[in-house]
Amino acid sequence: MTRPTMKAAQFHGALDIRVNEVPRPEPKDNEALIAVEWCGICGSDLHEYIMGAITIPTAERPHPLTKESLPVTMGHEFCGRIISAPEGSNLSPGQAVMVDPRVYCKNCNRCKASSTNVCHSWGFKGLSGTGGGFSEAVAIDAKLCYPLPDSVDLSLAALIEPLAVAWHAIEIGDVPNWENQSVLILGGGPVGIAHIYVLRAKGCKKIYVSEPTATRAAQNKKIADEVFNPINEDVAATCKDLTDGVGIDVVFDCAGVQKALDVGMDALRHRGIYMNVAAWETPIVVPLEHLLLKELNIKASMAYDDKHFKETVDAFVAGKFKGVEDMVTSRIYIDDIATKGFHELVENKDQHIKILVTTHKDKL
Repeated sequence: MTRPTMKAAQFHGALDIRVNEVPRPEPKDNEALIAVEWCGICGSDLHEYIMGAITIPTAERPHPLTKESLPVTMGHEFCGRIISAPEGSNLSPGQAVMVDPRVYCKNCNRCKASSTNVCHSWGFKGLSGTGGGFSEAVAIDAKLCYPLPDSVDLSLAALIEPLAVAWHAIEIGDVPNWENQSVLILGGGPVGIAHIYVLRAKGCKKIYVSEPTATRAAQNKKIADEVFNPINEDVAATCKDLTDGVGIDVVFDCAGVQKALDVGMDALRHRGIYMNVAAWETPIVVPLEHLLLKELNIKASMAYDDKHFKETVDAFVAGKFKGVEDMVTSRIYIDDIATKGFHELVENKDQHIKILVTTHKDKL
């Protein structure tokens, strides 16, 4: 019998993503089969598209767990409905679900310590093989599927994944009371904006953003308290003025550039927290005068773990992220993913926060 096929957007190399007919996945005994409804284009997807295979495995270096390599069906920010599920799971056909797209071994010392996000062989559906969300269907471990009630707008649920990235960074900052904290976010792109929504959900009332582009600044001004232009403004001095000379409590670096780091550490108070969330393309040079003389705490955050993904889903279901629908700036059909998705982001990235892709024309 011929195996059924489906549409999928596959990455073949730099600036080369194609919509192909590929075999429909056949779920293993522990896997649910998901009919994908929406999948977001992530900044990491865009990096791969522009630079070529960075995280995506190649024939020379297949992924250690999936054993797969190029071409890879992309997309890791996705939600959908159950087609089939393993017997004994809490899933049933037609049920709406949000998917935790991570790949991890479950056996290394980090996984056994519940730090599955930094598994020695970490990966993602949509980046590491086994099929991603830019497709009609995905097979994935049923334990990574989180049921969503009918009250949740499934057309927005894919936003849970980038919100979980922010949730994890904010949680591991280990700040006891966000209501009394001042925060500076470096970089007002999608990840920075996700941090604002999560911080608001946690009660933070003093959120400042450093963002040089006018369009991004306008997007951030809708939800942040102040947005500063680091090109023509002394952001660190302004932050100190706003905190009676003390400095900012916590900085979230969502930019990953040296000038932003320098400003962020200058803006921090004594024993403040600098949390790096960005994927840097260059080596980091830490300004010692701030690190040493202010006894700063440098931390870093990688994606999210099981606990924080579930907490983000629960917060989304509870309606904690007010106005989050504004993150969606475009919705496109999969056939247009190269032109209206990736090429659009290359040419007009600042115009967008999140572009969502679907294989269902009736959803547009």
